Amino acid sequence: MNRREFIATGAACAALAGAPESAMAKPKKRNTLSVFTKPLQMLSYDELAEVVVELGFDGIEGTIRPGGQITPEQVPDELPKMVAALKKRNLEMTIMASGVNDPRDKVSMRQLEVAAKLGVKRYRMKYFKYDLKRPVAGQLDEIRPQLKDLVAMNKALGIQAVYQNHSGSNYFGAPLWDLWLLFKEHPVEHLAVALDTGHTTVEGTNSWPIQANLLRPHLGALYLKDYTWIENKKTLVPLGQGNVDSGYPRRLLESGYTGPVNLHVEYLKPFSKENVPRQIAAIKRDVGTLRKWLGWA
Repeated sequence: MNRREFIATGAACAALAGAPESAMAKPKKRNTLSVFTKPLQMLSYDELAEVVVELGFDGIEGTIRPGGQITPEQVPDELPKMVAALKKRNLEMTIMASGVNDPRDKVSMRQLEVAAKLGVKRYRMKYFKYDLKRPVAGQLDEIRPQLKDLVAMNKALGIQAVYQNHSGSNYFGAPLWDLWLLFKEHPVEHLAVALDTGHTTVEGTNSWPIQANLLRPHLGALYLKDYTWIENKKTLVPLGQGNVDSGYPRRLLESGYTGPVNLHVEYLKPFSKENVPRQIAAIKRDVGTLRKWLGWA
């Protein structure tokens, strides 16, 4: 980041710091509030941590994957530095967004070993995709042993994998019932669902509460994003300006859910250094909306 870009980011942080104390104070809650840092991954570790703490989060979902802030090959050297920068500000790596889904891959295994030693409790798995030229049932049987081996590795390391459902015609997990079918075979502390409200509503329209209910015992994280339809295409929008049920997050917490609540802000493109001040402003706006939804405002 050059001097001009850092000054712009600093100005955004200063605006946050100048907010009324009542607006910045963290309300009492039992769930960890984290943010997906893809829009901010071009910042240094210290810059990122400073922005995140000023926005009032408890932790991050950091991009530790191909194309992320840290690549899998860089993990042994760089992940300790990132975690240290977070800890200096009493933040945590709540979820590590990874490209891991094959326990036979040595680089993935090393990444999880390092993360677990650093106290990272969860990682987001890479998704699976169906080949629709083949029967889906047979492909579920192919995924099953891979998950079993992954769970065994998670158990040995003391870490939890969470799987984010995505909308689309060929994603494992898009209809949600397939996640329940395979995940019910494993303890939630080793394999869980990261329920994405945006993707869930896209695919479920009116029936998504049934699928959400089915997966409730297997939830390991709640991902918040919003969307609307523009010219028959799914379009991400600021939280509260789309079709996602604003009452669901609070109802989930009131049901006894104690896992992390994770905000995703991905509707401003491009993800670039020049766009960081706008991303910070968008995250600030959306976390304010989320706090109201949760009854934390």
